Amino acid sequence: MKRSIDDHLLRWKLAPHRKPLLIRGARQVGKTYSVRQLGGTFSHFVEVNFEKERQLSGLFSGSLEPKSICEKLAVYFRTPIQPKNTLLFFDELQACPNAIRALRFFYEEYPDLHLVAAGSLLEFALAEIPSHGVGRLSNLFMYPLSFEEFLTALGQEALVDLIHGATATLPLYEIFHGRLLDLLRIFLIIGGMPEVVRSYLEQRDILACQQLLDDIILTTRDDFAKYRQRAPLVRLEEVFHAIAFQTGNKFKFAGIDPTVKSTMYKDCLDMLVMAGLTHKIQHSAARVIPLGAQIKPNTFKVILFDIGVHQRLQRNDISAMLTSPRLNDINKGNIAEAFVGTELIKYAPTHLPPSLYYWHREAKSSNAEVDYVLQKDADIIPIEVKSGTKGQMQSMHLFLEERHLPLGIRVSTENFSEYGAIKTVPLYAVKTIMS
Repeated sequence: MKRSIDDHLLRWKLAPHRKPLLIRGARQVGKTYSVRQLGGTFSHFVEVNFEKERQLSGLFSGSLEPKSICEKLAVYFRTPIQPKNTLLFFDELQACPNAIRALRFFYEEYPDLHLVAAGSLLEFALAEIPSHGVGRLSNLFMYPLSFEEFLTALGQEALVDLIHGATATLPLYEIFHGRLLDLLRIFLIIGGMPEVVRSYLEQRDILACQQLLDDIILTTRDDFAKYRQRAPLVRLEEVFHAIAFQTGNKFKFAGIDPTVKSTMYKDCLDMLVMAGLTHKIQHSAARVIPLGAQIKPNTFKVILFDIGVHQRLQRNDISAMLTSPRLNDINKGNIAEAFVGTELIKYAPTHLPPSLYYWHREAKSSNAEVDYVLQKDADIIPIEVKSGTKGQMQSMHLFLEERHLPLGIRVSTENFSEYGAIKTVPLYAVKTIMS
């Protein structure tokens, strides 16, 4: 499957001045597969998996001098490790802390060698080695497939081109708009995990995809055992499950179990964020940029990293989602809002950690909320998500008036259109907001 990250990896390969590349993201989002694809563009490819071949950690127990390490790895794998000709890949990096420490020396002493590193639960290991490579590494954040990557995998590149060519004055023909909404239904059910998408491409069996999602959820929960020294397993599972049911609302620890201290749940949530399994949507006053300078740290919403995992945890009736004549029926459990959040993250700059914001005003006379607030260059853009084609926009108008902003965006099942200061973008076209 073609992934957008492939283009980023090729640019990194061809850059005249590059740093070792660290690929970060949740388990099973396709990091190893993409690096192997890049490896095929080199004369030689050496993959060092520290989980699979634990004895290789011994090569990093003494000197961390890069050329010495490469000489030993070349002998072990019987493959030349040469600048410009070889891609060296450290996978499951978290299993070898000394390999993490060695990354900085590859930048300082062996800059011509192409080195990529990745791992699952890598953020925990990096947090314990704060000086692992500040200023000496490039970072690339990776997520499940976006909806446009899903369309490309289906061979629907022409539909992607149509999306990017559409405007409010030149909306899509209804036949194409309807086709995209039908494909969106499927994506909202199966999500973007590569294994699930690949299964759908090969079999077109949505029930089989549901079983794979169950397997991913079970594997994810099994991984919680690796957090055991940091938090009780049962609390981690409670928070993970609660996120799917509190999506769209301010996240409340008391809504999980009021008898448990919120600090315990807070630690669990922080760990899930570090693992890339959840994303916080921070409340921002959104008066000036940067939006992150005006947050309320204890006021936030949370979404899961994949929309397929989200709906599977909710155990939604997928037959109704597939057959209902109205797409707004899919929004049981705020699926549309969660989908837009994950899409915004996937289309954001890949070298920066994910950041999402929303705005909420609580007043005795009126409550108002804007689902997402986006910082685009020097502009602040409010985004409201509606699962159907109807819906009031009082909060949006209020926000635009108070902030003296010229434009707001409504994301819904409606075709491209414009109503005064509010631009309507279809749910399947979230990427166009970022471009």
